[in-house]
Amino acid sequence: MVLPCFSALCVVFYNRVMTMNIHKSAEDYLEAMLMLKEERGYVRSIDVAEKLGVTKPSVSYATKRLRENGYIAFDPAGMIVLLEPGLEIAERMYERHKLLTELLIGLGVTPETARKDACEIEHDLSVESFDAIRRHVQEHR
Repeated sequence: MVLPCFSALCVVFYNRVMTMNIHKSAEDYLEAMLMLKEERGYVRSIDVAEKLGVTKPSVSYATKRLRENGYIAFDPAGMIVLLEPGLEIAERMYERHKLLTELLIGLGVTPETARKDACEIEHDLSVESFDAIRRHVQEHR
């Protein structure tokens, strides 16, 4: 028997997953932009594409959406500038990434795997869980 997947529940589930993926993607873009700003002092679309391993058209689409939503702007030279809401998200994700990477390496995970896993975990942790991890890491440094 084939169950129809067009019920309201399936549609809600599909929309939630799609929204979650878009949200995670936006967080990844903003975090990458912050990292590039810290590394180089400027952020270009091509550098974002290289850092994330995506195409230039993907970056163009993402930056358009991020700009429309007030997370980034472009300066007169065409460089990407994080606006306050985008900077807040980027800093939160980057802090999570660095702390989770440190924790995983401390547990014996290889640095490369720790960075990859931290990138996945950073999006899904609640504030409460992350705060507990932060306290634990700080107490054991």
